[in-house]
Amino acid sequence: MAHRALVIAMLPAIGLRVLAVLGFPPALLFYGDSFAFLREELSPGTTRPSGYSLLLALLRPAHSLTVVTVLQHLLGLALAVAVYALLRRRGLPGWGATLLVTPLLFDEFLVLLEHMIMADAVFIVLVTAAIVLVVWRVTPATAAIGGLLLGLAGITRTVGLPLLILTAAYLLIRRYGWRPLLALLVAGAIPLGAYATWTKVEKGKFALTEADGNFLWSRTMSFADCAVIKPPDRLAVLCPTMPVAERPYPPYWLWESFSPLLKVPGAANRNKLAGEFGRAAILAQPGAYLGAVSTDLGQLLRWERTGAAEKTPYKLPAAERPLSESVRGIAESYEGGPAATRVVEPFAGWLRAYQRFGYVPFPLLMLALGGALVTALVRRRWDALLPGVAALALVVSPPFLAAFDVRYVIPAIPLIFLALGLAIAARSPSRQEPAEPEQEALNVA
Repeated sequence: MAHRALVIAMLPAIGLRVLAVLGFPPALLFYGDSFAFLREELSPGTTRPSGYSLLLALLRPAHSLTVVTVLQHLLGLALAVAVYALLRRRGLPGWGATLLVTPLLFDEFLVLLEHMIMADAVFIVLVTAAIVLVVWRVTPATAAIGGLLLGLAGITRTVGLPLLILTAAYLLIRRYGWRPLLALLVAGAIPLGAYATWTKVEKGKFALTEADGNFLWSRTMSFADCAVIKPPDRLAVLCPTMPVAERPYPPYWLWESFSPLLKVPGAANRNKLAGEFGRAAILAQPGAYLGAVSTDLGQLLRWERTGAAEKTPYKLPAAERPLSESVRGIAESYEGGPAATRVVEPFAGWLRAYQRFGYVPFPLLMLALGGALVTALVRRRWDALLPGVAALALVVSPPFLAAFDVRYVIPAIPLIFLALGLAIAARSPSRQEPAEPEQEALNVA
């Protein structure tokens, strides 16, 4: 049996997801993002795009959060199979391809995100599936589908936008011809343009969100010193008053009552002024900015993702947390009944125990990424560079634009091991199929 190793690996991976469904019904809820996504009134999001809300709206008639999480679990398993299939196509043996998709099947954080009402699991599938398609074989059709998936990823999480540009650059540099490049860009622009138009109609601004400036401003709260920045009066209201050593982590500045951001009226105006302040702070204190980014990136050297005593929303709960009155109606309307996460033993306990060790530590993950990029360059496995550079962008960009969060690193996991597999593969695309530019020349002839 050619795929015996994968079948053997899939069985316990499915078992982990069954434990999640049985142990934490109907879903894990992230305060308060999950409830923003679940709202019945569809509108373009202010802080985050609403692409995931559109998917939830399609599934709303089922009135079941379990349907959502089971779908996400199935998508996660299907993604591992797709990566495996591409690696086998590139000549890796069954056991080797299976070994490289093991993190996709068994990483506890991927299982957690698949069981959570959050956009991350769908985003991971959209991005990785798009890159798998483009790397599989470049044609106008695969490029168009890949572009559409990346466009959908961009309206799911805005960090997906640079990946569309990276993929276009890959096609351009590799000289695959104008037809795949045009197909990618046009298809990617369709969901992005439609969503931005929706925002224009609803809010009067052609954009995906009204929060990019807010996040950049919060990033600068780690170091901003208005005595150095000397902002004009209209920006001075955004100056922090706390001493640097006492300031909380950047995301807290977006929501907490002490934040000067809340003093600025109007979402669009707030975002505009915050962006101006953020850019001014970075230009006035570039060393402090890079120091803050470096400190955040240093989190990638932690062996444990979360400490034993660390408070984090990414730990599986040991007891049910009742829903607050402000959000209960939203969740129960979608579920058609009680929607608080229940904790069912012993299944929940088994999965909590697995969470303590079932992951690839970040230092090893970064070593795999660095090894994939170096090997790709040395062996001239250019197709490995697309997922490798995309993974690097996903890991590095949040500390520059907002702040480090464990959750922001997880989407890079499938891309890292895809890149590593392609870099060490026995065959390169040029030896197993005609290059696209040559094919186009034949078509013209």
